[in-house]
Amino acid sequence: MPEGTHVRPPLTASLVARLRAAGCVFAEDEAELLLSTARTPDELDTMARRRCAGEPLELVLGWAEFRGLRIAVAPGVFVPRRRTEFLADRAAALARPGSVVVDLCCGSGAVATALAAAVPGLGLHAADIDPAAVRCARRNLGEAGRVYEGDLYAALPSRLRGRVDVLVANTPYVPTADIPLLPPEARDHEPLVTLDGGADGLEVQRRVADRARSWLAPGGSLLVETSERQAVRLMGVFAGAGLVPRLVRHEELDAHVVIGVRPGWSASSSSPRCPG
Repeated sequence: MPEGTHVRPPLTASLVARLRAAGCVFAEDEAELLLSTARTPDELDTMARRRCAGEPLELVLGWAEFRGLRIAVAPGVFVPRRRTEFLADRAAALARPGSVVVDLCCGSGAVATALAAAVPGLGLHAADIDPAAVRCARRNLGEAGRVYEGDLYAALPSRLRGRVDVLVANTPYVPTADIPLLPPEARDHEPLVTLDGGADGLEVQRRVADRARSWLAPGGSLLVETSERQAVRLMGVFAGAGLVPRLVRHEELDAHVVIGVRPGWSASSSSPRCPG
């Protein structure tokens, strides 16, 4: 057989049974994904053992689906959630070709990569404090944008200050006391720094909001994913930081995004941008 040919192992009932016994609710679907990814029976067995041991399916596969894209993920990197597609959707609706867009706490770069696919010609930048995430994001973004390593705004080049049209931040927002209540897939296999949002879950979001105004262009928007119970408090944080806040939600995805607009005129538009 020619070198590099992918040989799909046969679908067996035993694989489905094995996954189901390990507690995988969608055992048939997961079996199909494992089968379509594994190149040999031995690799399939290794992947199945990892999954049955509780490792997230996306890390076993090496990718996660996000807005119809395959986003590469790796051990030690936060796995993008389906609810975060709503954050990407709202950011895409505010961006246009030529917009300067920043994805803070970018993780694998899923949101930035989705924005690059949705809106051509963006000036796209992403940043994360974790080196593993930065490597992953650079792999996903490729030539579509620049990825920086560092703590929030400290990672960004100073030339972006006051020029950002759309600032997206999917920060950690789980209260510290709630970390033990998370599903084992997240609690045991994802870095604590990507989950723990401090005592009330808003610690990192406050840091993002407090400095957003100086990085946003007049009329620019900050978008932050949060939970239903934190949304009202986060809107207050945005208002206190000089932004005009509003909440948007997607009930099916159980997704909540607070959008804050820096008041003023857009340098790239003849009319003011409004928060509505």
